[in-house]
Amino acid sequence: MEQKDATRAIRDQQKEIEQSLPFADRQDFDDADRGYLGSVGSGMIKDADGETVWDADSYGFIAGDAPDTVNPSLWRQSTLVAKHGLFEVVEGLYQVRGFDLSNVSFVETDHGVIVIDPLISKETATAAVDLYRKHRGDRPVVAVIFTHSHIDHFGGVLGVVSKDDVASGRVQIIAPADFTAEAVAENVYAGTAMGRRAGYMYGAALARGPKGQVGAGLGQTTSTGQAGIVVPTLSIEATGEKHTVDGLEVEFQMAPGTEAPAEMHFYFPKYRAVCMAENATHTLHNLLTLRGALVRNPHVWSKYLTEAIERFGGEADVLFTSHHWPTWGNARIVEFLGLQRDLYGYLHDQTLRMLNQGLTGAEIAEEIQLPPVLENAWHARGYYGSVSHNVKAIYQRYMGWFDGNPARLWPHPPKASAERHVKAMGGIDQVVALARTAFDEGDFRWAATLLDYAVFTDDQHAAARSLYADTLEQLAYGSENGTWRNFFLSGATELREGNFGTPTTTNAPEIVAQLTAEQLLDSIAIAVDGPSAWDLDLALDITFSDLDRNFRVTLRNGVLVYVEKAAAPDTAGASLTLTKSRLLGLLAGDAESEGMQLAGDAGVLRTLMSALVKGDPNFNIVTP
Repeated sequence: MEQKDATRAIRDQQKEIEQSLPFADRQDFDDADRGYLGSVGSGMIKDADGETVWDADSYGFIAGDAPDTVNPSLWRQSTLVAKHGLFEVVEGLYQVRGFDLSNVSFVETDHGVIVIDPLISKETATAAVDLYRKHRGDRPVVAVIFTHSHIDHFGGVLGVVSKDDVASGRVQIIAPADFTAEAVAENVYAGTAMGRRAGYMYGAALARGPKGQVGAGLGQTTSTGQAGIVVPTLSIEATGEKHTVDGLEVEFQMAPGTEAPAEMHFYFPKYRAVCMAENATHTLHNLLTLRGALVRNPHVWSKYLTEAIERFGGEADVLFTSHHWPTWGNARIVEFLGLQRDLYGYLHDQTLRMLNQGLTGAEIAEEIQLPPVLENAWHARGYYGSVSHNVKAIYQRYMGWFDGNPARLWPHPPKASAERHVKAMGGIDQVVALARTAFDEGDFRWAATLLDYAVFTDDQHAAARSLYADTLEQLAYGSENGTWRNFFLSGATELREGNFGTPTTTNAPEIVAQLTAEQLLDSIAIAVDGPSAWDLDLALDITFSDLDRNFRVTLRNGVLVYVEKAAAPDTAGASLTLTKSRLLGLLAGDAESEGMQLAGDAGVLRTLMSALVKGDPNFNIVTP
C-alpha cells in the first residue's frame, strides 16, 4: 500500500495542537509508570497452535516526539497506553496492563486473590496471571469479578479459572444483575454488521506504525485468542450490597445503562481502593460506539458518578479502572470523578439546550464548546469517544435520525444520491477535479464528501479511488481520536487494496452457548429472508430437551413468531426435539449428525431452514 506523507495543512495543524494543549503536564506519565514491577521478555503472546494473539512489541515504535502523521495528542495517549507489565497499585492490589485492550486486576485476600476483568482471550489472561504469580507467588484464585458485560472484561476467564473450579464452589464468579443476558445479546442481533465495523474501529487489518495503527485510545487494540464465558454464581442486585470474599470486604454500587447495560463499581475498604469499571477512564468515552450499539445514557452516567463521589469520595485513596492507569490521593480522585461527571453531564445538558433551540445533531456537534477546564483535562480528551459523535448520539437518543427538515425526510440512498450529485456537478471527472482543489487547500472533509459521491457513482474510477484514499489518510493523520484514525485508515486501505472483510469475531462458541432459548429463537427470526417467506405458512414445535421447554414456532407473512406452550403434534406440521447446543449446530449447517428427533413432515424443517440467510461479514463500507 502506498502511504503518503502528511500535507502542509496537517503539519500546521499538528503544530497548533502542540502549542494549545498542556504537554508540559507529565502527571499521567508518573502515574502510568508508578509501581512497575516488570513484564514478560517478549510482548508477543501466542495460542496453542503458535498463532500470535497479542503483540505488544509491535507498538515499540511509539516513543519520543510525535511524527507529522499522528496527532500529537493521540501520540501522547498511545505512548501511555502502550506501556505493559505488572504494576502495584497499592500493596495487595495489582494490575497487568498492556496485555489486551483492557486491564486485569488482582486483589489479594486472606488466602488467595480476586481477579477483576480477565481480558478478552484465554491466552492473554493466562499470560497475565503467570506474570502476577511470578512476582506475588502462586496464590489461588478465590473469585472473579466481571465489572460489566463487554467481552474485554470477561472473555479470558477460562485462562484464570476452570469450569470445574466454579462448579465445585472453589471460585465465585461475581457480576452485576443481568450480566449474562447482556453479555451474549449485544453482538448477536446485529453481530455481523458490528463485527465488520469493529474491524475498521480497531484497525484490525492495518499495519502498526507512524502511518498506520497507533492504538484505539482506550487501549491499543483487541487480542484475537480464545474467548469464553462462565455464568456468575453471585449476582449483585443493589447499591450498598456488601460481600466478604475470603476475608476481604467489598461494597458495590450499581451503574446500569452507563458504558454498558450491566455495569457496577465497587470499593475495597481494606485497601481504600475504588474500582470504577469503565465509567471514569482517561478519555472521553463513547456514547455511541462507532462499531454500532444502542445509544448510551450520559444523564444517568453522570448521576452514577455523582453517587460514587458521595459514597466513596470521602474514603478512597486510590481509584483504578478496567482501562488506563490509576489515580492516587483522595483530593485528586474527587477532582477526577467530578470532571468526568461534568464532562458527560455537560454534553447531555447542552445538547438538549441547543436542540431545543432548533439546532440539529450535526450543527450542535460543530457549535458546542467544552468549558476550558474540561478542554484542558487530558482525561477528558476524545481519544475513544469524541465530542462530535457523542453529541450526535445524544441527539439521536432523544430525537431519532430525522432532523425535522422535510427535504431530509426522504432522501435518495447513497448510490442514487451520489449519481445525481455527480451529474449536477458536471460529471465524475469534474467532481474529482473539485476534490483535488479541496485536497490541495487542506479542506479534507469537503474532498471526502465529493469523492464519496464519485466512488459511489463509479467505484472503478482510478483517480477517484486514489484521491479518496489519500484524503482519508490525511484525515487520519489529523485525528486526535484513535478510532476515527482507524476508520479513516481502514477506508484508505480498502480503496487501495480491496475489501479485507471481518478480521476478528466475538461470537466464540462458549459465549454463543449462553444464549437463552428466547435469544436463540430471536436470532432465527432475524435471519428470515422476508420476501422469500411471504407465502409460507408453517408451524413447528421445538422442544429443548436439556431445558425441558417447548415452543410453538410459526412462520407466516415473512415473520417468525414463537410462543412457549405445550407441544401439540396434531396442529404442528412437525415436531423437533433437541438440545440448545444441537440447534446451534443445526443453524451452523450440521443437519446430518445425531442428537435430534424429528417427527411429522420433515419438509417443514427443510422449508424453514431454506428461508434463513446468514449475514455477510464482507459487506462493503467505503464503496457501494
